[in-house]
Amino acid sequence: MDTIIIAIIGILGVMAYKLRALDGKGTLAAAFLGVFTLELGGIYPFLALLTFVIFGILATKYHFSEKIKRGIAQEGKGTRSWRNVFGNGLAALIFLIIEYHTKQDIFWAATFSAIATANADTLASELGKIWGKHPRIITTLEPVSPGEDGAVSLQGEVAALVGASVIGLFGLFLGQNRIEMLVAVTLGGFLGCNVDSVIGATLERKELVNNHHTNFLATLLGGITGALIFFLL
Repeated sequence: MDTIIIAIIGILGVMAYKLRALDGKGTLAAAFLGVFTLELGGIYPFLALLTFVIFGILATKYHFSEKIKRGIAQEGKGTRSWRNVFGNGLAALIFLIIEYHTKQDIFWAATFSAIATANADTLASELGKIWGKHPRIITTLEPVSPGEDGAVSLQGEVAALVGASVIGLFGLFLGQNRIEMLVAVTLGGFLGCNVDSVIGATLERKELVNNHHTNFLATLLGGITGALIFFLL
């Protein structure tokens, strides 16, 4: 691995730590994911992950004082731990490892759809808490307060679609089926975000899983969904 690239990852990690976007172990976990992503997949999946991190920081910090007052702010002043890093990024790394060994575009679709799911979910959650009107539980459509597990709103769904499509744009740089990749990643990420809400409304509300487990399951299923859509296209 080029020392310049490693230095850049180190600088980005220090910045995330200084901004309190990541704690110490979270910074190390993010650096681990960054190095292996570059080694296995090259610049585009790395930039997709970096885009997710930047969007996540901005969305989490957006109106953070208001989120605190309303009791819907993320714990730890928005600082993310290694569990959060792996919860959102491990599925993408798994798909990337498979792509590295198989050289099949369908696993590119899975990799970027997993990242798109994480980005869509973060924007939907963090922005939906502020912009969302009349949130409802995704499984029953019962009205709930903003920030509850499984809550969705029209505004949050729009934010999710935007978040997924931003990562989907990276599909335009991959392979020959670029439009198909864009569509698959965008839809996979958007649907994966809603899978996250379903898991939150069922398993997480019953305390069978925690938020980090939910994130991993949603990104894994979002990746599989994106791969399936790419295959069908």
